[in-house]
Amino acid sequence: MTRLFGTDGVRGLANGLLTAELALQLAQAAAVVLGHRQSDGRRPTAVIARDPRTSGDFIAAAVEAGLASAGVDVFDAGVLPTPAAAFLVADLNADFGVMISASHNPAPDNGIKFLARGGKKLDDALEDAIESELLAPRHRPVGPDVGRIQRFADAEDRYVVHLLQSLPHRLDGLKVVLDCANGAASGCSPQVFSDAGADIVVIGADPDGNNINEGCGSTHLEMLQAAVLEHGADLGIAHDGDADRCLAVDHEGTVVDGDQIMAIMAVALNSAGRLKDGTLVATVMSNLGLKLALREAGITLRETAVGDRYVLEGMRDGGFSLGGEQSGHVIFADYATTGDGVLTGLQLAAQVALTGRSLKELSTVMTKLPQVLINVKGVDKSSVNSDDEVQRAVRDAQESLGETGRVLLRPSGTEPVVRVMVEAADMVTAERTAETLAGIVQHQLALEPV
Repeated sequence: MTRLFGTDGVRGLANGLLTAELALQLAQAAAVVLGHRQSDGRRPTAVIARDPRTSGDFIAAAVEAGLASAGVDVFDAGVLPTPAAAFLVADLNADFGVMISASHNPAPDNGIKFLARGGKKLDDALEDAIESELLAPRHRPVGPDVGRIQRFADAEDRYVVHLLQSLPHRLDGLKVVLDCANGAASGCSPQVFSDAGADIVVIGADPDGNNINEGCGSTHLEMLQAAVLEHGADLGIAHDGDADRCLAVDHEGTVVDGDQIMAIMAVALNSAGRLKDGTLVATVMSNLGLKLALREAGITLRETAVGDRYVLEGMRDGGFSLGGEQSGHVIFADYATTGDGVLTGLQLAAQVALTGRSLKELSTVMTKLPQVLINVKGVDKSSVNSDDEVQRAVRDAQESLGETGRVLLRPSGTEPVVRVMVEAADMVTAERTAETLAGIVQHQLALEPV
C-alpha cells in the first residue's frame, strides 16, 4: 500500500482520497498507537480541532466516532489553529491530538494531522505504526469503556491567555491589519491582537467553508498590502488556513518574509539573552542574506533539510529556542511545539512597539540576496549528487559567486525534478548562473536523450 502520511499528515481531496471511512479507521488506529489507559483505569483522552472547511464537519464527526468507539474520551475544541490544538494537548495533558486541516491548500482539500503527547508532531515511526494498525483486528470496548465526546468549552480562551502571556510588550498605539485567510484564526487572532492593545483592521475573517485561502492570507498578500496602505497601518500580518504560518507587510506595503522575521526575532532575543546558545535553526532554503546578517550579529545558523519537522528536530536536538522557514513557519520553543502564526505576529508586532522602530527599519537587519529557482523536469534526480559533470559545474559556480552567492541543487521528493536554486549579489548573475546550471542538469541527467 502506498504510504498515506505525507510531510504533514494525511492530506488530499475530501471525499476523494480522504473519506469518512478512512478518517474513522485512522482515528481507531491512532487510538491504539497513541492512546494509553491510565494506571487508575481512566480512558485515554484526545483533543480535536479543525479549520472551517465545509468538509471538516463530516471528517471531524468520523474522527470523533472512531476515537470514541476505540475507548478514547474526546474534547472537541471546534475551529482553532493547528498550534492552538498543539497547545491544548499539552495544557490538558491529553494523550494526543487531532487537527483537521489542509493548511494553505484550496477548500476542496482537507487533511488529518495527529499530535503526540505534549502537542508534538509525530515522527515517521509513529506514523508508520498507525498505518500498520489500519487493517489490524482490534478489541472494541463496550459499555462503560466506550469513549465520550464533549465540547471543549474554554479552548479558545485558554489559547488566547497563553498567547497574551508570551508578550514582552503590549501593542498599544499600533495599528495592525490582520488577514486571517478566511481560516482557523478568524476568531482568535483578532481577539488576541485587540486584547494586546492594538488598533486592528481585520480582513479575510469571514469563513463560509469554501473561501479559505481564496485570494487572501499568506499565499496571496496583495489584499493585505492594499489594506495596510489604505488604512495607514503600522504593519500587516497574514496567516494561512490553519494559522501555523505568518508573513508580514511593513507600513509601505513591502513584504517581510519568514527569513526576515527570523532575523529580526533572533537579534532581539539574542540581545535580551533569550536565544539559546546564540543559535537560530533554519532550512537550507533560507536566503543567504539571513546567514550573513546572523554572522554580523554574532549568531550561529544551524541548517536543516527542508520542512518544519526537520527544523523542529534540529531545535529539539540542541535545545534551541528559535527556528523556522522562509515560508513563515516560525517556532518559538519557549511557548510552542510547532509553528504558530498568531504567536509570531504578536512577537513581531511587540518588537515594533518595544523598540519604537518601524517594521521596515527593523527588517533592514537583513539584506535579501536575489534568488532564482528553476525546476528541471524529466531528469534522473537520484544522480544529481553523483554526476561528475553536474558536481563540477556546481563547484565552479560556487567559486565564481564567492561568499555573496550560493548554489543549491535539490531533488524533488515526489517527482522526477531537480530544483536548481542560485543566490547572488545581483539578479542578472543569479539568473545567468541558474540557467547555466539548469542546462547542465538537463543535459547530463535527462531520462530521455536530448
